[in-house]
Amino acid sequence: MQLLPGFRDFYPEDCARRNYIVATWREVARRYGFVEYDGPLLEPVDLYKKKSGGELLGQLFEFTDKGERHVAIRPEMTPTLARMVIARERDYKKPLRWFSTSQCFRYEKQQKGRLREFCQLNCDIVGESSIAADAEMLALTIDILRAFGLTESDFVLRVSDREAWLAFLRAKGIDDNRAADFLPIIDKLERDDPAATAAKLQLFGLTLDEVHAFIANPAGHFDKFNALSAELDSRGMTPFYQLDPTIVRGLAYYTGVVFEVFDRARTLRAIVGGGRYDNLISLMSDGRVSLPAFGFGMSDVTLAYLIELSPAATAQMAAALKREAAADLYVVIAKEALRPQALALIQQLRDLGLRLDFPLAPAKVGKQFQSAEQAGARLALLVGDEWPQIKVKTLATREEILIPVEEIPIRIKALLNQILSAD
Repeated sequence: MQLLPGFRDFYPEDCARRNYIVATWREVARRYGFVEYDGPLLEPVDLYKKKSGGELLGQLFEFTDKGERHVAIRPEMTPTLARMVIARERDYKKPLRWFSTSQCFRYEKQQKGRLREFCQLNCDIVGESSIAADAEMLALTIDILRAFGLTESDFVLRVSDREAWLAFLRAKGIDDNRAADFLPIIDKLERDDPAATAAKLQLFGLTLDEVHAFIANPAGHFDKFNALSAELDSRGMTPFYQLDPTIVRGLAYYTGVVFEVFDRARTLRAIVGGGRYDNLISLMSDGRVSLPAFGFGMSDVTLAYLIELSPAATAQMAAALKREAAADLYVVIAKEALRPQALALIQQLRDLGLRLDFPLAPAKVGKQFQSAEQAGARLALLVGDEWPQIKVKTLATREEILIPVEEIPIRIKALLNQILSAD
């Protein structure tokens, strides 16, 4: 049996890497006062039709369930978030600071950094329209990436404002309703052939030179950027971001400041993307609830590639995985007649929250010590002829001491704390 294309098995080492990413996401999001939410894996297809349409609908894993409902496995979290907020927004003080770390599924072409199954961090502030909320979200994005050991030499946050492009169109006598067709041209400006881009712009009565002239003079159009800069610079984040008018995001529901994060070498697709979407909740509730919002998404797939590109981030992850994978203790049962006493001690130590392994079947002492090393244990406790004392061996230094069995719980915790502080 083969794995389906675009999906992943998570063997223990793969699962450990994913857990490291998700744990870091959670830790930084909580530092910013965000609380975690989640939703169902299945949603009605109509939810996505109302929110996105277009390309996303062609990427749904969809089917008709046994109740004859047309459902889809979630491709993203924003529609679920909007539905949940609409249902109970009166129960929560504004602004909401919510985040999720959920699996999503899209039937799309596989490429580097993009799979059909991925874990995605979503962070949203709902109910606040100020530029301070925008700055807070950009700062959160930067701090999340910094938490992985990434620096300004590894990534850059490129920020823009769709409102500035709407003003550009109005100045050219082009109605706002045509922005949905125009903005995707700007979104692909760096990737598309200039001749093809020029042909698309002709449909709007525009030239490539006019677009480039607008991009070359951002200070004259992107007023919000100055306010954002003041907030981010006050936090010491100047090296991590820049104004880039070509960032507009492909989805039509964005209404203001938008951003994407790229690796400095531009070898990967966007690592993070998001922006302000002040009208989506009103649209999805048919006008019953109207709340401004700003959110972003970050996939574990692309982030993992970015970490691999950075030696410092890779080393930090390796050290974290080593700490997490290591067993605290390994109990070596050198005398099988003492297995009942060893089991009692093992249970006592596990009740204290210590991670512990031991041989399930009789084995030579040398083989048990090999197992202790392979498990990454820091200490080996030998239950043998010294009973009722326990020989405790620090595996890294080979130092051995004898401890009375009744003192083991307190003494072992102290020894482990010493080892961990030295690490």
